[in-house]
Amino acid sequence: MATTADIRNGMCIEHNDTLFTIISFQHVKPGKGPAFVRTKLKNITSGKVIEVTYSSGHKINETRVERRPYQFLYKDDMGYHFMHKETYEQISIDGDLINNVGLLKDGGDVEMVVHADTETALYAELVPMVVMEITYTEPGVRGDSSSTSSLKQATIETGVTIMVPLFCQTGDKIRINTTDNSYQERVK
Repeated sequence: MATTADIRNGMCIEHNDTLFTIISFQHVKPGKGPAFVRTKLKNITSGKVIEVTYSSGHKINETRVERRPYQFLYKDDMGYHFMHKETYEQISIDGDLINNVGLLKDGGDVEMVVHADTETALYAELVPMVVMEITYTEPGVRGDSSSTSSLKQATIETGVTIMVPLFCQTGDKIRINTTDNSYQERVK
């Protein structure tokens, strides 16, 4: 059993019989009254973010989770199938449990967050950056940078549409940030 002094970002706790991840927290010591901790919690199953305030010294139930490396194999009507990279154990999970599933391609690496006590997969996170090939984009017109943003739409190999700079062409490989689907750089 942990207390509010043990709170840290990324910690997994049980609140109202539901698992949450701590996104952010702030210890507050007002001039008058007792200290408290203001937290933002993300529901692991639904993704909903709530704000909870705990009084200083409040006991919280920390849940033990493990992060394990998995590789995406294929998708079928049973869900998305993954293989553990060290033990070769295979599991399948629903697509709703995968953060940014649109950037997941065959052979892609993910980090599976597993409840340590029950050995159930809670959710999967893609690696921070992925390399994808542009399958279609309109050609950039020279001198067309007078608009506020010099970006155009491009479809990548998984079928997702993202915004890329005008110099990117069909067939280029680009690095994409998986947290916000933003273009980072061209890869040679």
